[in-house]
Amino acid sequence: MRASPPPRGNPAVEADVSRSPADGQAARSRRKVVLITGASSGIGAEVAARLSATDRWELLLSGRNEDRLSEVAARTAGTSLPMDLASQEGCRNLAEAALAHSGRVDALVAAAGLGWAGAYTDMTPAAVNRLVSVNVCAVLHLVSMVLPQMVSRRSGRLVLIGSVAGRFGVRGEAAYAATKGALIPFAESLRYELQGTGVQLSLVLPGPVDTPFFAHRDAPYTRSWPRPVPVGQVAAAVEEALAGGRDEITVPRWLGIPGRLQGMAPHLFRRLAMRFG
Repeated sequence: MRASPPPRGNPAVEADVSRSPADGQAARSRRKVVLITGASSGIGAEVAARLSATDRWELLLSGRNEDRLSEVAARTAGTSLPMDLASQEGCRNLAEAALAHSGRVDALVAAAGLGWAGAYTDMTPAAVNRLVSVNVCAVLHLVSMVLPQMVSRRSGRLVLIGSVAGRFGVRGEAAYAATKGALIPFAESLRYELQGTGVQLSLVLPGPVDTPFFAHRDAPYTRSWPRPVPVGQVAAAVEEALAGGRDEITVPRWLGIPGRLQGMAPHLFRRLAMRFG
């Protein structure tokens, strides 16, 4: 008597109903382990959804909102590791939990981030500290905690989510742009150290993205240019980076042009930015 087919919806169980449990366990063991921060919403959640559709990755998902993170984990067959990354201790706890759960981290997608908009004179020291802690310190801490085991295996992927705001600055987002700008020289410098180690680092620089990010910062996006891109476009760039693509990917790609203009003609760039930005 032929066995009934498994329920549909998960590529891991749709492939061959005749496989033994040992076959399924072997297939799972061949998957690479990716740790995605900021996975409870926005870019991180979309990256998790995109990677889960390939069945090539074991997903370890981290975020601050436990309820939303649990929902994303349920949809993607990922493991929920809720954590606040505003402190070094939170970063250490997350890295230790990820390594304890899976034994290794093959890839890190650092998508957690906070936003802030308004006059810099209106920012409190506490708001500045938290922005720097999550957008900069958490990235540096997590990389330092997962990188040694990647280097020892001579294999790994680091994907950092920056912003075009960090490339050329944005009016009303001075502190945010500073935190995202810090990731650019960090990534460039670390790449020199990683040459020949088998570990690749990619920096994804999105423009405005159609996510709840602007609602979370309590300031809607009001600029007429550039318009927000679908979050799936950024997730596709992250997947490209994980596959061993380019060192730096701007989303959308044409937003790399203003950065080049700023380098070649800074005065013209500022005049255009004041008019259109």
